[in-house]
Amino acid sequence: MLPRVIINFANASLGRVTPSPDGVFGLLATGVSVVNTFNLLTSYLVRSMDDVTKGLGITTENNPGLYKVLSEFYAEAGDGTELWLRAFADTVTMTQMVDSSIEANAKALLQDAGGRIRALFVHRTPPVGYTEEVTSGYDADVTTAITKAQTLGEYATNSLKAPIFVVISGLYFQGSTTVDLREMTNNRVAVMIGDTVPGDGCAIGVLAGRLAKDPVHRNCGRVRSGALKPTVAYVGSTKVDTADITSLHDKGYITFRKHVGRAGYFFTDDPLATLPTDDYNGIAVRRVIDKAYRLAYGVMLDETLEEITVNDAGQVSISYAKSVENRVENAIVNSMTANGELGNDPDDQNDTAVECLVDTDQNVVSTGKLVVGLRIKPVGYAKYIEVELGFKTITQ
Repeated sequence: MLPRVIINFANASLGRVTPSPDGVFGLLATGVSVVNTFNLLTSYLVRSMDDVTKGLGITTENNPGLYKVLSEFYAEAGDGTELWLRAFADTVTMTQMVDSSIEANAKALLQDAGGRIRALFVHRTPPVGYTEEVTSGYDADVTTAITKAQTLGEYATNSLKAPIFVVISGLYFQGSTTVDLREMTNNRVAVMIGDTVPGDGCAIGVLAGRLAKDPVHRNCGRVRSGALKPTVAYVGSTKVDTADITSLHDKGYITFRKHVGRAGYFFTDDPLATLPTDDYNGIAVRRVIDKAYRLAYGVMLDETLEEITVNDAGQVSISYAKSVENRVENAIVNSMTANGELGNDPDDQNDTAVECLVDTDQNVVSTGKLVVGLRIKPVGYAKYIEVELGFKTITQ
């Protein structure tokens, strides 16, 4: 063989990761089947309105309610956004859609998507002649769906290892409600009230679209993100411009609002139906912690039934502990800290906003159990801003 020089390209040194499908959502809604293209109780994956209209045959004529949700979603999120869809007869309630004891409903969509879905949005267009049962200011179906949705979220987390949150349409809103969501403990559920047309519906597609295109740490009401696509918005039959938005916000609902000095409409905030003291009381923090959960699970799954080196006392060796800590932290740093999704201090180069700790005092030989501590630091949000304004004089 002739003398020569061989240079091989090293790989996997930059810590590149596959983009996380943070904006992959699911939609549960009522509709009617379309011959040869669209069936009820069937899961579909769409990525554009062309997929909806040309692929599934869904139009404003044959499925007006469903078409409205989907068109408002893609107007906000943009083509290419992955959305999983499952439709039901108009006799099916939102409570039934999210009932985890019914295999053919939400559970089927989550399972068909193979854990990709990060959130479910639930909407219903009731049948003609439907008489709503209004309790506490909106259809009773909304209230019962909240509890079922929380159970569904816990099922997705604990059984599928694919945590989600659920947003429910606040249908048939009567102008005020006595239900304070901040007194609940459903930290995987949100309720939206408001529509792009006056009446009893909900423009849940707009909210889903804004969240789908935003990074996980971003509040859907962020002003700098720009106004929403709709040029008009209502709360019940009242235009948002004159509606009592403050009362809805103070009771934990997501709705539309206006800002003085800005054209268009924005969301008020991103609360979940839980106590203000709950660490996971908003969609943004919920999405952040759920993403960290998925990343940590992916790393630790590889450790299942792995051989662990130990010292003479049967305790986890320092080298093994550091190896696990580094891999967990690197997974989160590369996928979250590097994308600005965590609250690391830019003035401290050592602050990654992630801390993983494996206690080397634990005896894994006798217990067969490895306990890992993991903490992440979220970003803060300027929800309330106070500016002290006055005149500047020479003496000052």
